[in-house]
Amino acid sequence: MTIEEYIEDIDPEKKAAFIQLMQVIDANIPEGFEKEIQYGMPSYVVPKSRYPDGYHCDTSLSLPFIAIAAQKSNIAVHHLGIYADSELLSWFQAEYPNYMTTKLNMGKGCIRFTNPKKTPYELIGELASKITVDQWISQYESSFKPKKLK
Repeated sequence: MTIEEYIEDIDPEKKAAFIQLMQVIDANIPEGFEKEIQYGMPSYVVPKSRYPDGYHCDTSLSLPFIAIAAQKSNIAVHHLGIYADSELLSWFQAEYPNYMTTKLNMGKGCIRFTNPKKTPYELIGELASKITVDQWISQYESSFKPKKLK
């Protein structure tokens, strides 16, 4: 599946919001991340050419960073950076009320927007801009990557 095919299959009520969300991330994500389909979703990854080790869960995959999904009940932003970095998570949680009147709906690293007309694009753009490829690799290696046995 391609990103274009993914977008074609999105519910018409969510499609415009999803496209705008992806455009905001495209405009703000630091240089070096690439966009591809991973785990069935449009994803922003560190390419294997930059980080050959890939993702520890499946080393054939590029290192994931952000994925976005149009699901039945919401549009979700899966951001591994806020899952791995408690300071970034705290920043996001503190900023959210400055952009939204609705309660934050999120899991460990998944931010869900149940009303496509109420998506804080500016905040998501700022969130996408906060971690460079090098910072993400360093954070990933210290937070997720299994330590090699000696």
